[in-house]
Amino acid sequence: MITKEYKIGGMTCTSCAAKIKSALHSIPSVVSAEVDKPSDTAILEMSDPVSLSSIEKVIRAVDTKYSIADLSLKEVGEQTEPTKSWFTSYRPILLIFLYILTATLIIQFLNGGFDIRVWMRHFMAGFFLVFSFFKFLDLSGFADSYMTYDIIANKWRGWAYVYAFIELGLGLAYLSNCCPLATNLIAFLVMSVSIIGVLRSVLNKQKIQCACLGAVFDLPMSTVTIIEDALMILMSGYMITEFL
Repeated sequence: MITKEYKIGGMTCTSCAAKIKSALHSIPSVVSAEVDKPSDTAILEMSDPVSLSSIEKVIRAVDTKYSIADLSLKEVGEQTEPTKSWFTSYRPILLIFLYILTATLIIQFLNGGFDIRVWMRHFMAGFFLVFSFFKFLDLSGFADSYMTYDIIANKWRGWAYVYAFIELGLGLAYLSNCCPLATNLIAFLVMSVSIIGVLRSVLNKQKIQCACLGAVFDLPMSTVTIIEDALMILMSGYMITEFL
C-alpha cells in the first residue's frame, strides 16, 4: 500500500473538500482518500502509484480553481523511489539548449562571422519552435500542467492553448524575420507574464511539474525554468533596443 499527502489549493468550504474526496475515490488505484479543509491537505492510500498529473486531471474536472502539490515522498509497504540527480531531471531541456546553441553557432560560422542579433533571432526561432512542438504533442496535458502555476491559465484554461500557438507563431516569425519589432514586443510581453507564475511557484517551493516542454517530460519547476524564461525576456528586450 502506498500513502501520500498532497496540498490542495482553491478549497473554500467543507463542500469543496467533499467534492474533491468523491472525485479522488473515482481513481481506480485509490483505496481511501481523506480531504481536510482546515489544513488544505489530502491523504491518499493507493494500491498502485498514481501520477500527480492524473490526480490533477480528476480534481480539475470538478472545478478548474483547484490545484494540487505533492507534499509526501513516503511510501508505505514499498521502498521510496531514488531521488533523481539534477542532471538526470533536466537532461532533456539541457540537450535541447545544446542542440539549438550548436546549430545556431554553426549557421553563424557558415555565414563567415558572428552577428549577435542574427544569432539571437535564430536561437529564439529554434527555442520557440522546439518548445511549442512538445506542447502540441499533448495540448490537453500541457494545459493541465500550465494551469497549476500560470497566473492567466489558472483563471482561464484556454490561455494554455493560446500560449502554445503564440510560441509556434513566434518561432516562425523569428525564423522568417517577419515584423521583427512586433515579434520581439510580443515575446517580451508574453514571457514576462509567464515568468510571474514561475517565480511565485519556485519562491513558494511548490512541488509541481514544469510545463515548458508540455506533458512529455516530467520536469520539476525550479530556477532552471526561471533562467529559461528570463533568457527569452533578455534577448527580446535587447533586440527591441535596435528600434529605439
